[in-house]
Amino acid sequence: MPRYDYRCTSCAHTFEVTRPIGSTSEESCPHCGASGRRVFTPVGVVFKGSGFHNTDYRSAPAETAPTEKTSTATPEAGPSCGAGCSTCPVADS
Repeated sequence: MPRYDYRCTSCAHTFEVTRPIGSTSEESCPHCGASGRRVFTPVGVVFKGSGFHNTDYRSAPAETAPTEKTSTATPEAGPSCGAGCSTCPVADS
C-alpha cells in the first residue's frame, strides 16, 4: 500500500500514513488529534531534451530490400569454404 504525507491543520506536525489508494477517510494528527491535510510533494523525475514521446512513439522505419544476393552455385561446384568436412565436394579434390 502507498504511503502519504499529511500535515496537521492545528499544530503543523507532518506525519505519514499508509492506506489504500481509493481511501478517502480523514486522517487525524497523532500529536493533537486535529484533522490533517494531505501534502503533495514534487516527483523526482525530470524529462529534458527533445522529448521521450518523440523517441518512444515515432513510426517504424520503412523496410528496405535486402542488398545481398543469394549464391547461385550449383551443388557440383561445391561451397568455397574449404573447411574440409567429409560431405564437402571441395574436400575430395
